Amino acid sequence: MNGIRNDDDLVALLSTHVDADLLDRLHARLERDADHAGLIDVAYSTVDSPVGKLLLAATPAGLVRVAFAGEDHDRVLETLGEKLSPRILRAPKRLDEAAREIEEYFARNRRTFDVPLDLSLSRGFRRLVQTHLPEIGYGETRSYRDMAELVGSPRAVRAVGTACATNPLPIVVPCHRVLRSDGTLGGYIGGTEAKTALLNLERA
Repeated sequence: MNGIRNDDDLVALLSTHVDADLLDRLHARLERDADHAGLIDVAYSTVDSPVGKLLLAATPAGLVRVAFAGEDHDRVLETLGEKLSPRILRAPKRLDEAAREIEEYFARNRRTFDVPLDLSLSRGFRRLVQTHLPEIGYGETRSYRDMAELVGSPRAVRAVGTACATNPLPIVVPCHRVLRSDGTLGGYIGGTEAKTALLNLERA
């Protein structure tokens, strides 16, 4: 029957070498056409960093997610599709500004981030805490209790810890600068090694 391939045809098709440069050009065209048509609700890219490969995702409103490799980038994208929009596409040009600022940060040429942010993944008290995190200066630290007092809820120390642990924009929104009252690290979405590396970078 026409249109039905036998097993040998299928094996030959799957074994055909696909030129990587051609795939890159096709994806670039897809990215360009989808962008012009307004079909990209969430753009993403990955960048290398001293704390591992980072996933960057943005909506038209701004950078919405920074994810460490340990979070499982595929799972992060799946969650973004569920919470924001299924119209997700790898579109590195949309993330150029964020990628550049993160690179400058790790090169010690940037202390604050200027890239627009989309905080829509956070709600209520968590969002309130995350909004205040950039007030902690580069190279400085605060305790969870300090942050609870700063946002006007001195008894909500544990809730502050949860807000830091669920921060969708680590590094850019500096939850790594929040420590336990005894000066120990506490938890971190990227792991304690990444948190230590970030603090040491800023102390140098």
